[in-house]
Amino acid sequence: MNNNSVELNDLSIGYRSKQGVRVVAEGLKAQLQRGQLTCLLGENGVGKSTLLRTLAAFQPKLSGSIMIEDRELESYSERELARTIGIVLTEKPDVQQMTVMELVEMGRAPYTGFWGRLNETDRQACEEAIALIGIEPLKDRMVQTLSDGERQKVMIAKALAQQTPIIFLDEPTAFLDYPSKVDMLLLLRRISREAQKTIFLSTHDLELALQVADTIWLMVNSGKWKEESGKWKELQIGTPYELAQSGALSQFIERGGDVAFDRETLSVRVLTHA
Repeated sequence: MNNNSVELNDLSIGYRSKQGVRVVAEGLKAQLQRGQLTCLLGENGVGKSTLLRTLAAFQPKLSGSIMIEDRELESYSERELARTIGIVLTEKPDVQQMTVMELVEMGRAPYTGFWGRLNETDRQACEEAIALIGIEPLKDRMVQTLSDGERQKVMIAKALAQQTPIIFLDEPTAFLDYPSKVDMLLLLRRISREAQKTIFLSTHDLELALQVADTIWLMVNSGKWKEESGKWKELQIGTPYELAQSGALSQFIERGGDVAFDRETLSVRVLTHA
């Protein structure tokens, strides 16, 4: 049985404008699997956000194919896509005078029709999402009174209330303190397993990602790694241990010369010079 929920085939991403086409990355081949947490790592400016935006249909691909649940991404209607992919962005929601429960209920918009009236099924989906995240005590709190970590959990609960098989997150640990970062990634790992979701997120929290993720997508600038075919490869994919043993993580982390990466413990050490 094919366990892939997202498949990229020879995908090129970038931007079209009057000045021409700017290719950010090309020839991308990868899969995301159900029940797994996959973390996207890479240097600033390498195209992580562009890739996420393309997979979420926020911007068009340049070429190649994106298969979502065995269908071409372009074949989905807006409503179908909202029932298939949940999105959690980095930006803090500018929400005033709304309770946590009311915000989570907005995740049911793809199902409630024009007037947005919730039925018992909708309310149950929201209650289950809140319970899975473990934020029951926050239900009646006003969103503007929440901490950054609490607010991020609420946004994930809203995405869960959509009941989509796939969830994409852009830097979900941004703005969080270290213990909250750990809690967030462990929570997403647990959700991927308990709810059998495909969860794909970008992050700069490298060491945490290496400890928590099932799979790593390491996005690099063109010209860093060659495949056996002789083509340059812009996406290194594997378990954290596989990428450590292949040397891909060492090349990525140690490029400045002041950092050492331990392939066995998956840890990073800053080299101090006397």
